[in-house]
Amino acid sequence: MPERLTHTRPTAMAVWLVIAGVIGWWAAFSLTVEKFHLLADPDAIASCDFGFLVQCSANLESPQGSVFGFPNPILGLTGWVAPIVVGAAILAGARFARWFWWLFAAGIAFAFGFVIWLISQSIYVLGTLCPWCMVTWAVTIPTFYVVVIHLFRSGIVPVPDRGRRFAETLMGWVPALAVVSYAVIAILAQLRLDVLGEIF
Repeated sequence: MPERLTHTRPTAMAVWLVIAGVIGWWAAFSLTVEKFHLLADPDAIASCDFGFLVQCSANLESPQGSVFGFPNPILGLTGWVAPIVVGAAILAGARFARWFWWLFAAGIAFAFGFVIWLISQSIYVLGTLCPWCMVTWAVTIPTFYVVVIHLFRSGIVPVPDRGRRFAETLMGWVPALAVVSYAVIAILAQLRLDVLGEIF
């Protein structure tokens, strides 16, 4: 017998998905515009280039900036539409089947994994921090936490009632989990790039 689903209309999560999607889409759009400027004029200085350490150009022009043969921001332009649509649909009263949630979660997990890889490349290989990239990181990480925890608390991933209650409690800790994640990234960047030394 299938597990009973709960939280079939997660309003707070839906609001976050829309907000995160809009922010992520805008970051991808801004990076796409910068890429167009660099293609039109290779000597141009991107508006998000603030110095050797904080800049977009090095990331956009690197092989890591076009992993799949086209600029990474195009992934964001298309990918961030999904959370916006899903969030808006939930707010409008839509309820999704298990397979849909699994598919949506797989897409979010891919985005999370890709972002983690890009963070490592930015810090340890390119030695730069891209402002718009960091905006993308900032919304992708908590979005991943929210979606995964929702799978467990709602029964989409079948776990005992104790596991669902724990997931429900953990959902309230997502902001703290995000802050801890940001702190870990900041520490890694500081240890590798001496960010504070470069700024001050």
